[in-house]
Amino acid sequence: MKKFLALLAALAMVAAACGSDPEPEEGTPTTEAPADNGDGEETPTTEAEPAPEGTEAGSGGNLLLLQWQAPSQANALLSNGTKDLLASSLVLEPLAEFAPDGSVIPALAAEIPSVSNGGIAEDNLSITWTLRDDVMWSDGTPFTADDVVFTYEYCSNEETGCAVEAFTKVSDVIANDDFSVTVTFTEPQPYPFEAYVSYTSPVIQRAQFADCVGVAAKACSDENFMPVGTGPYMVTELRPEDAVSYEMNPNYRGVAEGKPFFGTVEIKGGGDAEAAARSVLEIGEADYAWNLQVAPEIIAPMEAAGVGRTASAFTANVEHINLNQTDPFADPPSEGTPNPLFVDNPDLHRALSIAINREELVAVGYGPAGRPTCNMWPVGSENSTNNDWCLTPNIAEANSLLDGLGYLDTDGDGVREADGYGPLEFDYVTSTNAVRQSNQELIKSYWAEIGVVANMKNEDAGLFFDGTCASDACIWKFFTPMEMFTNGSSGPNAASYLNGWVSSKIPTSETSWGGDNIPRLNSAEYDALEAELSVMALDDPARTDLIIQMNDILSTTAIIPLIHRANASAFANSIKGTGDLNGWDSEYYNVEDWFRE
Repeated sequence: MKKFLALLAALAMVAAACGSDPEPEEGTPTTEAPADNGDGEETPTTEAEPAPEGTEAGSGGNLLLLQWQAPSQANALLSNGTKDLLASSLVLEPLAEFAPDGSVIPALAAEIPSVSNGGIAEDNLSITWTLRDDVMWSDGTPFTADDVVFTYEYCSNEETGCAVEAFTKVSDVIANDDFSVTVTFTEPQPYPFEAYVSYTSPVIQRAQFADCVGVAAKACSDENFMPVGTGPYMVTELRPEDAVSYEMNPNYRGVAEGKPFFGTVEIKGGGDAEAAARSVLEIGEADYAWNLQVAPEIIAPMEAAGVGRTASAFTANVEHINLNQTDPFADPPSEGTPNPLFVDNPDLHRALSIAINREELVAVGYGPAGRPTCNMWPVGSENSTNNDWCLTPNIAEANSLLDGLGYLDTDGDGVREADGYGPLEFDYVTSTNAVRQSNQELIKSYWAEIGVVANMKNEDAGLFFDGTCASDACIWKFFTPMEMFTNGSSGPNAASYLNGWVSSKIPTSETSWGGDNIPRLNSAEYDALEAELSVMALDDPARTDLIIQMNDILSTTAIIPLIHRANASAFANSIKGTGDLNGWDSEYYNVEDWFRE
């Protein structure tokens, strides 16, 4: 270990000498607040430069985007996977989007509803959206309120398998006229910007998807691969787990103003994060690379080549280990049967957590794009300090906790045993990625010091994060005791995010593995706190305390938080108009403004 620490220190010095110092930013759970850096200090935003006047839409040639986790489809409503949501976001649009600072900005809506403009009811039971009247679908037909109503009909049918949880809070959507809809909620929603907001909840066309509601939804391959949209591009070909080709939408509302600049776009999948970073930063073969989970000592010299630039944004993304609260070896696996070790066993959780040196994980895998964390919601004033004990690794305490549980090494093989379970040996799976494998190796070494064996496994990212769960490797099926990946909020409202771990959101075969509660937390206390938070006013002083309580339950029972990750991507230096990287919404949210210098 001493040799490793010496190597670690050397690598950190290289990264410090060669690397950049990105400016993190975090959204706050309001519709108007500026970004902050997690300490309450405002972070300046960067204005995107406009394309030269007189630029003709589609005149910029091809834009090559590298997503090493390749898309499986382009219908965001049927996928929780970011790789698919991104592919969809060039085509399908919501009524409103989140800006990089967490504010809500119009997309298909003419304005953002508020109490003052009459858009949000004073009892928080409804929101009325006024729509733009100049939007056309890519097939040349007009976008109207009827398409917004249909999107709700599509998602409210449980057999559709819609991944947008926000629609479960909606009781009805009514078209007041062609360009106005009222969304009524099942109970008051102090923060009503969920359904139809962000790239996770876009509007689809009734004419195209009318026959794809319910059980027919997933069989509609043509529709899911090539949706008719209102965005700047339309899909011309989608090869699952490989590539997506687009061409400019000739009916896009920005064409008269020269938007979008690029006539075609290609999302190219495959490879790994390091190869994608090199293609943009060093070789100059591509224009953009997403999700650069690359060790700092590797990426720093790439950026020093001067061909491209990195961009980052801290929001609520946390690399973590899920501890399966159900038994993956029961029949059926990971459904219903409580895990004999991980349920109601806080001392085991604490022992596993406190044995981990998070500073080393960050230094080896993330550099300035990561921070050690003990929380699943690590944002601003709502970032709990109650779990800060995890920041100081303590092998002695971990061993003492396991001794106290009676988990002893009775046969002298270096592995503890638990009565009725056997050796403390766990399959520990994550996606195939050099950074994740390096972090796995470290965690395996820490746990070996406390008599716990981690059998490291990794799966192809395309299968691991495939929201359709066609493979048993997908994170939602969770057929192993432990899995590691990054979870992040699709918006700046903590209440919306924390809702994902209520017991009703546990994925099962009956829900086609839909549901955000992947670790299968089944906590009556958590559910009760969430029910209280969901109807609490945004300015209620008790709100922060509730968020912290819920975070603490998550972070000390079913999940071991590890690293507060920045969204990290790369752009070719020739690509302009990008502005700040958007960590709260699609990183392509303003792709119509990008241009090549």
